Amino acid sequence: MSTNQPDIAKFQRAVANALHTHWKLYLAEGIVLLALGFIAIVIPPIATLAVTILLGWLFLLSGVVGLATSFMMRQAPGFWWALLSAALGVLVGASLLAMPLSGALSLTVVLVAFFMIEGVVSIMFALDHKRELSGRWGWMLASGVVDLALGGMILAGLPSTAAWAIGLLVGINMIFGGSALIGMALHARDAAP
Repeated sequence: MSTNQPDIAKFQRAVANALHTHWKLYLAEGIVLLALGFIAIVIPPIATLAVTILLGWLFLLSGVVGLATSFMMRQAPGFWWALLSAALGVLVGASLLAMPLSGALSLTVVLVAFFMIEGVVSIMFALDHKRELSGRWGWMLASGVVDLALGGMILAGLPSTAAWAIGLLVGINMIFGGSALIGMALHARDAAP
């Protein structure tokens, strides 16, 4: 066990040095994410459309690559399942690209399902921790309630919420991610290498 300690300390110093050396890159990335996040929040329908199109291209390209590799390995076990999966990727990607507004609605329904399931699971998790007297279970309970409320609000406003929900949430995520990168960069700038 003691033989790992110098390796861990050496690794931590290497990470700290890398962060200190490249803090300006992290700062620039954080500023860009912050700006994009604000734009996504100000114009959520554009951000929703951009996310839908991006996902469409990702599904389409992964499906095309999957088709190519499946045919190259047609003697391998599970060929038909791999082929079906790749074809599904192509179909979903093409659908999102051909009809991005309908795709945004579909993605929003999936988002609602995620929030609802995540909310119930978080509440059950919190109640299990309350029974075990783990402490701080209230935060998890509150998180579950917020998830259910978000899911309910988005569901109640469908189909109009499909225009802004994904873009708004992506924007919020970008702002938090950008802020975290900026904070990390400023800390790394001041930290001794």
